[in-house]
Amino acid sequence: MSESYLLGALLAAVGGYLDAYTYVCRGQVFANAQTGNMVLMGIQLAQGHVRQALYYLVPILTFFVGICFVELLRHRCPAGGRLHWRQGAIAIEFVALAAVAFLPQESYNPLAIIVVSFVCAVQAQSFRKFNGNAFASTMCTGNLRSASEHFYRFTSSRNRQELYICLEYLLIIGFFILGAGAGCFLTRLYDIKAVWLVCVALALAFVLMVKRPAQQ
Repeated sequence: MSESYLLGALLAAVGGYLDAYTYVCRGQVFANAQTGNMVLMGIQLAQGHVRQALYYLVPILTFFVGICFVELLRHRCPAGGRLHWRQGAIAIEFVALAAVAFLPQESYNPLAIIVVSFVCAVQAQSFRKFNGNAFASTMCTGNLRSASEHFYRFTSSRNRQELYICLEYLLIIGFFILGAGAGCFLTRLYDIKAVWLVCVALALAFVLMVKRPAQQ
């Protein structure tokens, strides 16, 4: 279930939502798009704004730490348990994001960004496939590349399966954009508390991953 298309679409919407949330109410910093943060950091350095440049370095380093944490979690969690290690990752996301809603703006924005960037790294590293196909739930450049590649394969081979996979990737991108739009709208409406709505989506993801006993 952790590689199902339904879960992938849900997490893509979460990824877009969190990027919009941090950009709208947490200092115009991307939680997921570390490439964008690197560009913004480079721009600040070029303008001689070293302090502002370091502001964008924070989520980049946090993302790095988050990836390492997931690898540690994956290797330390026993196989065959009642809960999969990816459910543990979802639970960590849920708790961390629920706490972010209590961090006031301005003075605590850097801490909020650290937490959200960590969460995004955990999600990005934990969920990397749908139906056996590699994808990213927290960014879209790779998904767009994959969609384009499968579309070309369809045009050259007329294999409808390639077109179907292309459309799956495009739909994932659509969910990401939908999540970003919802994140912008709801953050303007509920401010920092809007992150709790992501917790609802993560709770649903956790439930979807519960193993069902085999039918006799």
